[in-house]
Parts: sequence; C-alpha cells; structure tokens
Amino acid sequence: EQERLAATLTPSQVAEIDAALLRACGPRSRKLAMVVGTAMHELPDRIHGLPDVFYARRVAALVASGKLEAIGDLRRMRYSGVRLAVPDGSGET
Repeated sequence: EQERLAATLTPSQVAEIDAALLRACGPRSRKLAMVVGTAMHELPDRIHGLPDVFYARRVAALVASGKLEAIGDLRRMRYSGVRLAVPDGSGET
C-alpha cells in the first residue's frame, strides 16, 4: 500500500519533498536518518502513510543528480550520511 501511495505523488509533491530534504542538509555530513526525520516533520502537508524509506530513496536520487554527497551505504539510514554537494572549483575537498 505504501508503494501505491508513493506512486500517486504529483511532480510538485516530489519537488516539495526534495526541497525539504535539501533544507535539512548542510555543508557538514548529517546522518541520513536525521535528514529524513527532519524533512518529514518540516513538511506542513506531509502525506501520512508515506514511509521513511521513500524519503531515503529521494535522497539517493538527489545524490545521483549531484545535489548531495553521500558517505556510507544509503540503504542503511542510521549508518550513512549526506551533505550538500560542494560546487566544482570551490577549492574544498
């Protein structure tokens, strides 16, 4: 049922979730579980029944798109971290 609920999300709802996930991140690594929990509770129109695993998959999509950087295995929320991607040419490593 949770998968079916996720499939009914509109592109604007997914974009809102992605924006909340990005706002929950910063330049320093944060545990994926903390990022997901923060984003879930920040959304005023949170879709009840949408599992945290969906949010974690959205984080993986943001990593794949280059907006976030991952540390560890994203399939293990408590043991992985994410941070905002450092723009190329910034001189940071």
